[in-house]
Amino acid sequence: MLNSTSSTLSNLVLGAYLHVGKLKYIYFMITAMFYIVIFIVNTSLIVVICVNRSLHEPMYIFLCSLFVNELYGSTGLFPFLLVQILSDIHTVSASFCFLQIFCVHTYVCIEFNNLAIMSYDRYLAICCPLRYNTRMTCNKAVIFIIVIWLYSVLMFLIPFSLNIRLTRCGNIINGLFCRNYLVVNLACSDTEVNNIYGLFGTVLAILVPLLPILFSYVKILKVCFSGSKQTRQKAVSTCTPHLASLLNFSFAACFEIIQSRFDMSSVPSELRIILSLYFLIMPPLLNPVMFGLQMSKILNTFKHVLCYKLTAFWRNKM
Repeated sequence: MLNSTSSTLSNLVLGAYLHVGKLKYIYFMITAMFYIVIFIVNTSLIVVICVNRSLHEPMYIFLCSLFVNELYGSTGLFPFLLVQILSDIHTVSASFCFLQIFCVHTYVCIEFNNLAIMSYDRYLAICCPLRYNTRMTCNKAVIFIIVIWLYSVLMFLIPFSLNIRLTRCGNIINGLFCRNYLVVNLACSDTEVNNIYGLFGTVLAILVPLLPILFSYVKILKVCFSGSKQTRQKAVSTCTPHLASLLNFSFAACFEIIQSRFDMSSVPSELRIILSLYFLIMPPLLNPVMFGLQMSKILNTFKHVLCYKLTAFWRNKM
């Protein structure tokens, strides 16, 4: 069913998969390994933060939200990707395609907003240390997280509902997974409203988190330049993992936006495939490592829990 005037196509075809023959089993094992590592590491850190009362602080609550979102985003991709790698016919039902669109796009929005509020938290900790405990409490942190998640979901509901109502004349998506803009391109009805709101929504999704990030780091830099060596060391130690995570995610998101909006046919298909998956693989993989290694409380707690579990395991064995 390559051509249809039905607005509810039963199946969509993913056209970006390469025919790799028996290599698909190697790709399956690599992809499965990525997902297992992401799942174990993120879940472990979420459990560590939840069970240890000493980590019930705003900074770690924001980190917990970040790790939960990364599990959410990677789960929206990896099981589907594993099935598609082994399959010889790369089709997906329209209903599942829209579900994946919703998961992937809300993941991106939540991630960026979560990093924005974490930058504001770092600003308060470095620039207002004496007032930090009153200006950023655990209750306020939880409220911030609820607002972030609700805002991200509600903001995407408009383009999502605009996409569903379109009449589609084709069913071949030029991608490895479903994305909103690629499905809109299948429409034979008027997409002007979708394109206008899509552009407006993209700008809004970037500007809203970008403003607190710029504000926070401008203030932090001012304090670093005028403060003591101890203040600069504190700023570097607390901001390094956040900045690395922010730059890593921003690069991935920027390429995804460019790839969706512009013709990338001149870029080798293998590179396009890698970069199209980057924002759903590398942040969930690297963020727990960067934050876990940098935050001594998390690292020490994780070591303690791991040693305790290993000791209990060997005692039971003996």
